[in-house]
Amino acid sequence: MYPDENECLELLKKAGCEENVIEHVKMVTELAVAMAEKCGADVELVRAGALLHDIGRGKTHGIDHAVVGAEMLRKWGYPEELVRIVERHIGAGIDEKEAEKLGLPVKSYIPETMEEKIVAEADNYAGEGEDGIRSLAERLIKKGSPEAAKRVLRLHEEMKPCIPEEYLL
Repeated sequence: MYPDENECLELLKKAGCEENVIEHVKMVTELAVAMAEKCGADVELVRAGALLHDIGRGKTHGIDHAVVGAEMLRKWGYPEELVRIVERHIGAGIDEKEAEKLGLPVKSYIPETMEEKIVAEADNYAGEGEDGIRSLAERLIKKGSPEAAKRVLRLHEEMKPCIPEEYLL
């Protein structure tokens, strides 16, 4: 139903993603799959979503990479639940007001399903752990987005029980 790892990696290359992006998504995927297994989420959906979450970076490295990636997957006919993981993975999501301010199509990009939340959290957490979460929240505050910072911290608290012990940093 969802593209397997090889198909996802081919899609990333087709989209023009550089090797550093591919290495990043592999690291995020390892954590996201472990989280999905621990918390009983749809492992195959999480695997595909984590592998493809940055597919839009083949076209742009701006905040809009999530929207661009989602549009690509929609155009290629992938399931909407997979598309939404890509579209909603930035930080802990973007609300309508922030989307308008950022020049994105005005709607909510806040993760809703367990699978969407796992990929967003794994993207924030992988490689840097708690320090990465705090650093992201601080950067958002400095950019004038305290609500986004609060969402990152809330998402982390909600998802922390899903992070397997061996990944706790």
